[in-house]
Amino acid sequence: MGRIIHFEIPSADPEVSISFYKNVFNWEVSRWGDEEYWLVKTGEDDEPGINGAIMRRRDPEQPVVNTIEVANLEKAIEAIKKNKGQIVVPKMAVPTVGWLAYFKDPSGYISGVMQPDANAK
Repeated sequence: MGRIIHFEIPSADPEVSISFYKNVFNWEVSRWGDEEYWLVKTGEDDEPGINGAIMRRRDPEQPVVNTIEVANLEKAIEAIKKNKGQIVVPKMAVPTVGWLAYFKDPSGYISGVMQPDANAK
């Protein structure tokens, strides 16, 4: 069963968004590497919920995206295509995290799909 494991909030002004979410919800935010990508901790690991990220918006139409974990990314991509989905960003490595692709479901909603792999490069 695929489970949502991560969200991404795109922002035209990440610093303003970071301040907003820290002040309103007390989220912990830390920059990830040299990217304009900030990891967000929304609560303790033993509590329900997921963590995510705030990122610089790359397109005016860029939506909030949820990422679903899968055991095998290639099989998930095949199943997406077979069930009238469309891959919109092909498989790519997220170093030390895993393999990621983005897709549209038949309604046009964009999500990510990730296979964890600490050896991804």
